[in-house]
Amino acid sequence: MEQGQTWTGDLIRHWRDDPGGTYRTWFLWEERIKNFRSIRRGIQVVIDEIRADRFGNAYRGSSLETVLDSIAEQRQVFKGADHAFMWKPKLRIPDIYENRDNQTAFGRFLDVCLCCNGEGQIVSAIHDLDKVAIKGLGPAAANLLYFLHPTWVPPFNTAIVKGYNALTGANVKLGRWDQYLAMRKGILELNAAHRSLLSNDLGAAAAFLFDVGSGRYPLPERDGSVPLERWRRDLDEVRAESAAASKAAQAAREADHTHTEVQGWLRDLGLALGYGVWVAANDGGRPYGGGRLSDGCLERLPEPLDRSASADAIRLIDVLWVDRAAAAVVAAFEVEHTTSIYSGIVRMLDLALGIEGAAARNFFLVAPDDREADVRAQFARPAFSRVGELDLRYLPYSELRAHREAIARFGSGLKGVLAIARPLRAVPILARMGTA
Repeated sequence: MEQGQTWTGDLIRHWRDDPGGTYRTWFLWEERIKNFRSIRRGIQVVIDEIRADRFGNAYRGSSLETVLDSIAEQRQVFKGADHAFMWKPKLRIPDIYENRDNQTAFGRFLDVCLCCNGEGQIVSAIHDLDKVAIKGLGPAAANLLYFLHPTWVPPFNTAIVKGYNALTGANVKLGRWDQYLAMRKGILELNAAHRSLLSNDLGAAAAFLFDVGSGRYPLPERDGSVPLERWRRDLDEVRAESAAASKAAQAAREADHTHTEVQGWLRDLGLALGYGVWVAANDGGRPYGGGRLSDGCLERLPEPLDRSASADAIRLIDVLWVDRAAAAVVAAFEVEHTTSIYSGIVRMLDLALGIEGAAARNFFLVAPDDREADVRAQFARPAFSRVGELDLRYLPYSELRAHREAIARFGSGLKGVLAIARPLRAVPILARMGTA
């Protein structure tokens, strides 16, 4: 056991240092944390709609599809997480769309897990759901629970199961909750044994198993026929190859760089127009322009927002322009380079409804020119149709790039930015999200 833990620790260290591994490309990805609150809010909408019998009988266009789209955009580990919930009419699975009893059981399951305050309650909720035996609804639902309780519930997919079986010699099978719970117990033990290398967030352990299960790393033979020294050399070769040619990691770094650059444009423009500027709390330390992105920016939100119930979400909005005299936000910007449009909308909604009289009145989704169709398509979905209206504008990169210097030099107030932004039809957002 001690020797096994030694080579497992070696493997985890190699994984952490691998620029193309999921530790660096997903787990340390700063946008990852931003999505937790928006996904949690979306799950609350699913629960509310099921309770009120407004969920409908189709996956497409549902509030559940909206949430799972946001999860599936969480890079490697959650790619394809939505597939298990897509309605397969020939197989009649998963049977939560046409069977009302199954649908309400699923809603109760989510509600218990959303509101629980102990991992024992989650395990009990899983057992209760398993007893209902809903056809086609299995441990893939754990991917929803992970975003509610990341320290209690590990994500689930085929590669994670393969990695767990390869690492431990277990024989966990897909599609069964009892098998998932057994794997969860083993993951908790793995995490405890290597806590200094992993994290309280079980996403780290799951991401490690994902890379093992995807075949990224070789494992030593259990009968000892492959010497550990040779195996460690093989690992070094994997890391060296990854460092030399990891297209996925390079693309991720470029995406983050572009996101930071656009935030820098908005920071500089806001300061030039005389506003106080707030940069997302988890982005301020990023290098930009020979300094940090937060240089010259506010260190705290205006007092009314800083004390509001939505303050944690508002602090993650990419850029806020603040009227210093009124201590109020006059414009809010979400930069959606490659991440979910849905998450940006929810953070805007938190600001709009977070506190009466202190919220911004001008909201901008700043995105590449080729994402305009994606922005508009999100607003056209039925899932965004049952709450008060939020007036958003689409601000293309090209317009901001071309006109920001002229606006900074000759503009006043928001006139220049409003002139280059494209109005979006004011569409109601998610049901009850303002009061959830």
